[in-house]
Amino acid sequence: MALRSLAFWMVMVLVLVLVVALAPGAVEGSSRKLLAQANAVVAAQAYGICNALVTVHGYQCQEITVTTDDGYILSVQRIGGGGTGKPPVIIQHGVLVDAAAWLMNSPDKTLPLILADSGFDVWMANSRGTRFSRRHTSMDPSNPKFWNWSWDELVAHDLPAVFNYVHGQTKQKINYVGHSLGTLLALASLSEGKLVDQLKSVALLSPIAYLTHMSTPIGAVGARLFAGEITTAFGFAEFDPKGEPVAEFLDRLCATPGVPCYDILSVLTGKNCCLNASTVDLFLDHQPQPTSTKTMVHLSQVVRNGVLMKYDYGRFDLNYMHYGSFSAPHYDLSKIPNNLPMFITYGGQDALSDEHDVSRLLEYLKSHDVGKLVVDFIHEYAHADFVMGINAKDLVYNKVISFFNQQQ
Repeated sequence: MALRSLAFWMVMVLVLVLVVALAPGAVEGSSRKLLAQANAVVAAQAYGICNALVTVHGYQCQEITVTTDDGYILSVQRIGGGGTGKPPVIIQHGVLVDAAAWLMNSPDKTLPLILADSGFDVWMANSRGTRFSRRHTSMDPSNPKFWNWSWDELVAHDLPAVFNYVHGQTKQKINYVGHSLGTLLALASLSEGKLVDQLKSVALLSPIAYLTHMSTPIGAVGARLFAGEITTAFGFAEFDPKGEPVAEFLDRLCATPGVPCYDILSVLTGKNCCLNASTVDLFLDHQPQPTSTKTMVHLSQVVRNGVLMKYDYGRFDLNYMHYGSFSAPHYDLSKIPNNLPMFITYGGQDALSDEHDVSRLLEYLKSHDVGKLVVDFIHEYAHADFVMGINAKDLVYNKVISFFNQQQ
């Protein structure tokens, strides 16, 4: 199957595998810092995200499990202990990471803790397949069937399960923050009428509904070299960034003339202005996370086809079996309710959430009610700045909180 820029999504892993070469100063620092990071990783693996990255800063944090209607047992962290009247916020991470990605900076620069300090009841979701969401009521991750899902299933099952649980616990409408894939899940869900009755407002950081204008040369090179072998190499099972097949792929890609692996971070995400070495170092201690190969293929279909559609099985009969039509249905973003408060922020240096693609998304939202759609553009920001930027509190998070407060 010719999948344009499929390799791009796979090569995102290089950011994580090759951090020492990519982040000047990432291996420098005191032995105390390195020991603290090592302890955080051990704590995360043994006890979960709360103990590793939240309670150490003096915040209350609960580890919770939520079971989807198709049997996946998801990890959710609740920060701040709730409390009467506190408005709930669900935070959804992107692809190849988990909720720990939001917690890489000091508390005063970290979105979930800033939200908790601002009086919100914070819930961090972890998608199926990530390290603390690798359980199922009847299947084991060693079974390839465990991985037979794409991001369609995150839309249909994961997000609704977390929303239902949070709504059941709080009895309030919910604010939502998504980054990267977390924005795609929300947009697709809303286009199908899901979550609408439970939502109060939505904040989308670096939205990726469309990916036609990704400004990276690596995707094209990788697709030309490896597109034909990707499904046979990985099947529809686990896409493990630390696994041998992916490592071999990356080695081959970096050996290709014209692929600048020496500066892969900038090439993949854009020139992030505001990450420091210790943040990247800690991030690399906790990430990357697995996902399904089918999800990677599905994302590549979005790039290739230039439209937002459900997983295309590549055969008329299989599509008909799953959808009752010979082609995969589209997610119609024009069906997103016009009265839903939405805050969208994107960056001028973002190689993934390109300005042209965001403009296309905004075209679908042009009929939004006056005052219900706020769009913010940060010229110097690239993709990772929105999650780990040292100045994101001033440039992004304070605006998100202000927007949420206006909807109360």
